[in-house]
Amino acid sequence: MIKFRASSIAEIMTEPKGKGEILSVGAKTFIEDMAKEFVYGFKEQISSKYMEKGTLVEQASIDLRNDVFFTDYSKNTERRENDWVTGECDIFTGSGIIDIKSSWSLATFPATRIKALKDAEKAGYDWQLRAYMWLWNVDVAEVNYCLVNTPDELIGYEDPNLHYVDHIDPSLRVTGVFFERDKALEDKIKEKVEAARLYFDLVTEMIAEDHSAELQAA
Repeated sequence: MIKFRASSIAEIMTEPKGKGEILSVGAKTFIEDMAKEFVYGFKEQISSKYMEKGTLVEQASIDLRNDVFFTDYSKNTERRENDWVTGECDIFTGSGIIDIKSSWSLATFPATRIKALKDAEKAGYDWQLRAYMWLWNVDVAEVNYCLVNTPDELIGYEDPNLHYVDHIDPSLRVTGVFFERDKALEDKIKEKVEAARLYFDLVTEMIAEDHSAELQAA
């Protein structure tokens, strides 16, 4: 029985256009790709310079967040799961969740909470945090967008002034947006995951049947 990673929950939460449907076209496409990876035994590794920076500077961003808010949080290494989702949050404070997002450059860094909220919802981070709140049984979570220096090898031909940011006041380099737990939305996640499982099973059966027919024809 498949479980969805907190970071991918948003992929199945989009609303369908057709009445009476649970999964959107985009959600079905995502599940079809999952089924293909399962049947053929591979996992597509998606990478980009933006993701690579996030990995390389994660601790620097956590340190920045701690400096600005006078905290001493450490990176969480515990993974939790329930019957529907699995996830490993960045920081568990004991009473809430903090997710660290390292902005690519000064140009992409959201300077206001309004912009941070728009960016978070567009990227599906709101659903990711809802999964974390569910898994850790807490009522609040926040996304902290952090702006730290980009590693030299990733900057390429971009203006380095957009990437070397240590001279900027640290308090101007962290923007937070907050979410409160909503158990009705957790029920919605359950509904989507259960529908996704049924569709996943259908697609895996289709793959097997289609290739079985080809073998018989040969």
